[in-house]
Amino acid sequence: MTRLPLSRRTLLGSLGAGLVMGASRRAFAAQTLDALKKAGEIRVGCEAAYVPFTYRDNSGKIIGFDIEFVTKMFEPIGVKPNFIDTQWSGVIPALYAGRFDMVPGLSYTKERLEKVLFSIPYADASQALLIRSADKDKIKTIVDMSGKVLGIKLGSPGETLKVKLDAQLKTERGAGFKDVKTYDDHPAAYLALAQGSVDGVLNTVPTLSIVLRDRPGVYTMVENVGSDNWHGYGFRKEDTELGKFVDDRIEALKKSGEIYAMQEKWFGFKMKLADAIPSFS
Repeated sequence: MTRLPLSRRTLLGSLGAGLVMGASRRAFAAQTLDALKKAGEIRVGCEAAYVPFTYRDNSGKIIGFDIEFVTKMFEPIGVKPNFIDTQWSGVIPALYAGRFDMVPGLSYTKERLEKVLFSIPYADASQALLIRSADKDKIKTIVDMSGKVLGIKLGSPGETLKVKLDAQLKTERGAGFKDVKTYDDHPAAYLALAQGSVDGVLNTVPTLSIVLRDRPGVYTMVENVGSDNWHGYGFRKEDTELGKFVDDRIEALKKSGEIYAMQEKWFGFKMKLADAIPSFS
């Protein structure tokens, strides 16, 4: 499997964050709502290239669904979010290093659940495969990627899923992926797809729906890749008060329907959300 060279910033950032994780995890007291109220803000770590969750507009301002939703969640206690752009591959170590207090857009995995305190689901994160429209008759399901090149993003759920999918392809078609190429971000993977360097790119259904909207006729999407999954907000394990507050606010915004109105605005459809964090055997 091919791994494209990491930038120096990516490599050093990931290594540096990883080295301090153990010490920093013991150095920070639990975050409280009273402390956030006094500060007047909550620091939110994000990758500002994850359309339409968190991304930059033409002026460089970070916008997106998570900005609007987190703002709405913390309005009742007078706390405003401060979104901090960070390298996604090192986002969990940076959370424990105290660089921010919460992380949006974390899909649930067994490994992450062991490291992070999660909120209940607030957005769909089911995986799908982006392919060229010209290949829609050749690649109708994920097993049609047997003998073809897959593109994934470093640190994404697709990176975790690739091993399981490769095994599925070998079982059903006798051969796995020809190669798996890893990119620092999804836009680079989409470009590689358009140029023919890869034959499919894994990402979530909500995000790929925006790619299809913005590039009509260029790409199409193959769904039902892996099992259903969702996005949750991630916190340090000790920040239980903050985690419960966010859970309660998600429930309240589901009950009022405001979360679904925001989903319609940013994604173009209402998402079916699980009521609880999924479990993994």
